[in-house]
Amino acid sequence: MTVPSRLTIGVTGLNATDNPGPGVAVLRSLRASARPGERLVGLTYDALDPGLYTEGLADASYLLTYPSSGAEACLMRLRQVHEKVGLDVIVPTLDAELPLFMTLGPQLRQMGIAVLLPTEPQLSQRGKAGLAALGKAAGLDVPATAIVGSADELKRVHTQVPYPFFVKGPFYGATRVGSYEEAVVAYYRALATWGGPVIVQALVQGEEVNVVGVGDGDGGMWGAVAMKKLALTDKGKGWAGVTIDDRRLLALAEKFVSFTRWPGPFEAEVIRSNDGRYHLIEINPRFPAWVHLATGAGVNLPRAVVELACGNRPPRPKPYAVGKMFVRISIDQIVDMSDFASLATTGEIAGVQQTSL
Repeated sequence: MTVPSRLTIGVTGLNATDNPGPGVAVLRSLRASARPGERLVGLTYDALDPGLYTEGLADASYLLTYPSSGAEACLMRLRQVHEKVGLDVIVPTLDAELPLFMTLGPQLRQMGIAVLLPTEPQLSQRGKAGLAALGKAAGLDVPATAIVGSADELKRVHTQVPYPFFVKGPFYGATRVGSYEEAVVAYYRALATWGGPVIVQALVQGEEVNVVGVGDGDGGMWGAVAMKKLALTDKGKGWAGVTIDDRRLLALAEKFVSFTRWPGPFEAEVIRSNDGRYHLIEINPRFPAWVHLATGAGVNLPRAVVELACGNRPPRPKPYAVGKMFVRISIDQIVDMSDFASLATTGEIAGVQQTSL
């Protein structure tokens, strides 16, 4: 399949808050490489998602039904959007929506909408609950991990994973705890927020480094960029970072892609310990919010996903620039109340123009 010259591309995850979704960064990367006549469409779940009101980002945006509404309701809404704009490709960017898009994948393709998604075994293989087994099978160093099925199990889990350790939900969130009492609080918070399973993972002292990449689905890695965070929010999210030249980190990513034959975007979070070992602590099955840094360093990973989804094999990128930084900002976007009203009442909005002051 050849990529049409005038694509309409839908991107989810426009919640650019202090815990930002990747959608804004993905749209910025696609805008930077947009072809004449190409349209970018924002797909979101909340009328107050800040990315909806960013001028020049999306040509139009639409509210979707939440994944918890079920596959049938979500498909109905996507059909409505498709009838209006003629979607060619959708790039999902949120962990929680991936199972839904995987379920709807065959119907979307029948509608002529391309998606690049992992299979259910691939998604589970890199999940927090399965990461330790993946590490053992693929030869990747993963910190000691335990799956906790009840708060009572926390009384004994320290025999497998010593304090201090992290308590994690299946999708997001990691709380460091140093005692049983703290672990119980973190367990119930994770369970209430994300459901089970709840994962306990050993703390590894060292420096966190990250790599974002795209797998071609055949065991090859189309491209990747390594980064070190320079500033964090109180939620542990990167607020500034810099591209680094770390061949061992990139080799770790290649080993993951080769073993799983991963298709599409991923982010590997790694601790480089004081003894020089690389400990894989998480693999996210989507782009991170900082993916536009990769584009700024010369590797447009979102564009590669679009082309791969359409069946193309884009040429491999040149080496990325080392020493490129991102520094995130928080600004007030001034727009008309009518834009919000349109989203809240009709579920759609045309491209936004910010109000001049």
